[in-house]
Amino acid sequence: MTDATTSRASNATPELAPSEATMERLVASAHQTAGPYWHLVDFPEWADTTRHFADNLPEGGQRITVTGVVRDGTGAPVTDALVEIWHADPAGRYPDGNGDPTAFQGYGRCATDKEGRFRFVTLKPGPVPVGPHAGANAMQAPHMAVALFARGLLQHLSTRLYFEGEALNETDPVLRAVPEARRGTMIAKPAGNGAWTLDLRLQGEGETVWMAV
Repeated sequence: MTDATTSRASNATPELAPSEATMERLVASAHQTAGPYWHLVDFPEWADTTRHFADNLPEGGQRITVTGVVRDGTGAPVTDALVEIWHADPAGRYPDGNGDPTAFQGYGRCATDKEGRFRFVTLKPGPVPVGPHAGANAMQAPHMAVALFARGLLQHLSTRLYFEGEALNETDPVLRAVPEARRGTMIAKPAGNGAWTLDLRLQGEGETVWMAV
């Protein structure tokens, strides 16, 4: 063996493997989901889409609160979920993305608390046009798009939040596509003084209607 060969052999990385005695001492451990880390991306002020307005709300604007509890399949509260909302303004217009920080953004984010609760302060959205394919006068009922992020979900869940008592609920194309018996999982109920409430259920009895988007 030459000196060069001897040098390469001595510098080679040894093949490492646990001994049989070590393997006998090892035991399997339960899978542990990484995170969630919502506390790193949650700022309480983001749950209030009206924070820039004070009392100078846009014309026709009605400040409301939307609350609820995120529950798992057993009905237990999910204390480390994140809820996001996005919706049109009172005139049925979505934000145009012009970068004006004082304009209504229509976006809110809220992490659930130790009881699984979330709470948003926002403006009640107006009806939104369905689109040109449905005719000039076709309108969607006032609603919010809702996204739910939670432990164990590889992808967020999506649904809509409607408001009980809206006449357009009867003709809204998305709501009509949902079996009547399950529409209630998407319709918030009034709680007085501009407050609305709707729980989000991940699975099981009373599971929220989650949408493929």
